[in-house]
Amino acid sequence: MRRNSSETKRKILTACVRLFLEEGYKSTSVSRIVEEAGVARGSYLNLFPTKDKILLDLTESMFGGQFDVARSIADKKLPPVYAYAVETSLQLTLTELNENLREIYIEAYSQPDTAAELKQIFGANFPDYSESDFYEMEIGTSGLMRNYMARKCDIHFPLERKLSRFLTASMRVYRVPEEEQAKVLAFIGSIDIRELAVTVMHKLFAMLEMKYDFKLST
Repeated sequence: MRRNSSETKRKILTACVRLFLEEGYKSTSVSRIVEEAGVARGSYLNLFPTKDKILLDLTESMFGGQFDVARSIADKKLPPVYAYAVETSLQLTLTELNENLREIYIEAYSQPDTAAELKQIFGANFPDYSESDFYEMEIGTSGLMRNYMARKCDIHFPLERKLSRFLTASMRVYRVPEEEQAKVLAFIGSIDIRELAVTVMHKLFAMLEMKYDFKLST
């Protein structure tokens, strides 16, 4: 039974990652997933009562690779806030490159789950705060991220301004000193974030194709 359940889960995730990336998260119905995966609807619902549960499984893989990229770009001698700035800037930029990624990221940010990491990054600014406190703060900063992701860039609101606005707002929430904020923004401005995001996107797609054993048609 365990082996069958594992194989069913693999089939569902394989179908979902392709459908979400090619057709969009919101446009993909449960019926479409079940048909694509070739599994019984009851088996699907036993493993994933909601699409949100599937998204959590997928975004763990998607976000994990980006943390690695962010840490590799932000020098280890720099404070952790620099890696945070690179990672969030990458995510915001990725949503400008692919509309289906935009949907996935917006949905993912409706379910805060990085409180432990935020505590590790910003804990020194809140010595008495628990992980629960950071979870509550993350609800607010996740809302900021969702709203900035949902607002597409244009000539009146270019990517550079979007990144600056989001980073400034979030760093203020986490009590990053103004002088340090300016240094972080200058650091992000020195990176070709668009070119980096394109590279990350291609690596992300390749990783997902390999992990879930499918091939994107786009």
